[in-house]
Amino acid sequence: MTATALGTAFLFAAVVILVTCRLVTWALRPLLQPPVVAEMLAGVLLGPSILGLAAPRLEHWIFPAELRPVLYVAGQLGLVLFMFQAGYEFRLDRIKPVARSAAAISAAGIAVPLALGAGLTWAVHDSVHASPAGVPPHITALFVGVTLSITAFPMLARIITERGLTGTVFGTVSLAAGALDDVVAWVMLAGVISLSRSSSGPVLLAVVGGLGLVVALALLVRVRDRLARAADRLAPHQLVLGVVLLLCLSSWYTDRIGLYAVFGAFSLGVAFPRSPGIERAIGATAPLSNALLVPLFFTYSGLNTDTGLLGDPALLAFAAGCIVCAIAGKFVACWLVARAAGQSGQVALRIGTLMNARGLMQLIAINVGLAEGIVSRSMFTVLVLVALVTTMMATPLLALWDRLDNGLPAVDDEPPPEAGPPRSAVPAMDSGSAADGRG
Repeated sequence: MTATALGTAFLFAAVVILVTCRLVTWALRPLLQPPVVAEMLAGVLLGPSILGLAAPRLEHWIFPAELRPVLYVAGQLGLVLFMFQAGYEFRLDRIKPVARSAAAISAAGIAVPLALGAGLTWAVHDSVHASPAGVPPHITALFVGVTLSITAFPMLARIITERGLTGTVFGTVSLAAGALDDVVAWVMLAGVISLSRSSSGPVLLAVVGGLGLVVALALLVRVRDRLARAADRLAPHQLVLGVVLLLCLSSWYTDRIGLYAVFGAFSLGVAFPRSPGIERAIGATAPLSNALLVPLFFTYSGLNTDTGLLGDPALLAFAAGCIVCAIAGKFVACWLVARAAGQSGQVALRIGTLMNARGLMQLIAINVGLAEGIVSRSMFTVLVLVALVTTMMATPLLALWDRLDNGLPAVDDEPPPEAGPPRSAVPAMDSGSAADGRG
């Protein structure tokens, strides 16, 4: 296929993807599902599971093999922009008031699903095709455990905002714990990838390069007030260009040292200067990434998801076991720890519900694993199913808890013990926000 023909194929595929995402979003709206669920399902519908099964020639015509790398690259650009926006929304000062509760809940939400997922995968590695040829079973087991420990922080933030939960106990604690979860999960993912390369070189590069990133970001934080004042004097197009250049450089650097591009994007967003001009510049990139590029990533994931592989009874049973481990490791563990930390039953239920959603964040991680050759196509499909089920649970369960609590006192009459006065956990966001229902 020539470059011209490839460009034309990309444009038509983009139309198909966007229309399908819109239709599925509309269809799922009565079920209280956020856009991330619709886009995840749209990707599966356009892949071999549905379209490829019903009309394989049509699937290959819309998404020829030569087009798939283009979808991957465009999706990666969208993810970098999205994760930078998510990092920019993250505020370290929101963790301080609820640090003890959030740290305990986050630790449980990481350790329990990590242990359950890794243990289950190791236990069945002889009967389920989980690891590609040449990959040690313990690498795949660790990878599955890490993916189950992820929380969809951006989606969690959006749910809290849209449902008017800013400043509530469970909104503030969940946001802080979810942010800690994602940071730790990305570090663990980088560690698993380094282990999979079976060399001290990649591990050393990741460690030394990661320390270099920390130093660079710490220097950025020290001067960011001055940079913010200088940025507001720039023309809008110059500011957008500067943001994009720094973002691409940071993402390239972390990818080269083995920490993956989205980790650099998120880290840069956390440390980036804050000012009205910079917020407008970042907002200018949001529509492109959220409306076009991120859905391309979902479609690329869907093209690698084949639910027909679940026809193997052993694999189907393993998928059910992964879902049980995911829910027990996040929902149940976080609920129990929240109760032990002194939260009411109503608050603890909502914290567990929010922490259990995985969304886009898990899809990013499992695509990394597929690209690195750590997981098989069948394992990839299982983990996509886990992401779908746990993400679809979140908003209906929150609505259920609200209905069950009808007529009871508000769940958040008092701020958390260490919080002081209630504060807004998430700033108001417009339609171009990073946390647009994905996560």
